[in-house]
Amino acid sequence: MFNIIARRTLLEFCRIYPEAAQALMEWYHELIGKDFRNFQELKETYKGCSIVGDDRVVFNIAGNKFRLVVRVVFQFKTIQVKWFGTHKEYDKIDVKSIQFKK
Repeated sequence: MFNIIARRTLLEFCRIYPEAAQALMEWYHELIGKDFRNFQELKETYKGCSIVGDDRVVFNIAGNKFRLVVRVVFQFKTIQVKWFGTHKEYDKIDVKSIQFKK
């Protein structure tokens, strides 16, 4: 099972984007119960996700209205949340280097 770092970060995004809160928490609860060994296995379940470099994966959330950028380390079963925002906000970031900031 995957460890998602950090749940508190996801809860903060739910507070900032309440219209995405349910979909974001559904993603969280689905993913912590999974045991993917590599990106190909992840992609079989989440067909809309994309790998963008530096082990980063972009998930479409709430019918592609929002994007979630995470770093996945399959070897250690760890997912680190990097960024979350609207599709429009996503178009303005450098997805390969964006870092979570409080």
